[in-house]
Parts: sequence; C-alpha cells; structure tokens
Amino acid sequence: MSATEVRSKEDKELLYDLKNLKKELFDLKFQSASENLSNPARISRIRKDVARILTILNERKNGIRGAAPK
Repeated sequence: MSATEVRSKEDKELLYDLKNLKKELFDLKFQSASENLSNPARISRIRKDVARILTILNERKNGIRGAAPK
C-alpha cells in the first residue's frame, strides 16, 4: 500500500484497514512463533503499512496535510 493510496482514502476506511492489518499482523506473529510462516517478509510489509496509516491519520488530525479528498 503506497502513501498516495493511503492518502486517497477517508479516515473511516483507514481505521477499518488499520484494524484488519493489526489482526493480520497478530496472526502472522502467532504463525511465526509456531514456525509455520510461509512468507516472513509479509510481517515487515504489514508493519510498514500500519505505520504509514498511523502517520497519515496523525497528519490529518494535526492539520499538517489536508483532509481526504472528497
């Protein structure tokens, strides 16, 4: 998920995506602990997507960047 893709979404969509990504990250970490993970790079990608979404939401909250396009 790129930054432009994240910026094009509204806050509700981002919060929904964030919730799903955190759940997926939890599941992947659980699989990793049981050594049953097929793609270990996916954890890193999801962590970066979560950070990207949180950054965009924080920017919007603080007025650093504009709100989501209508």
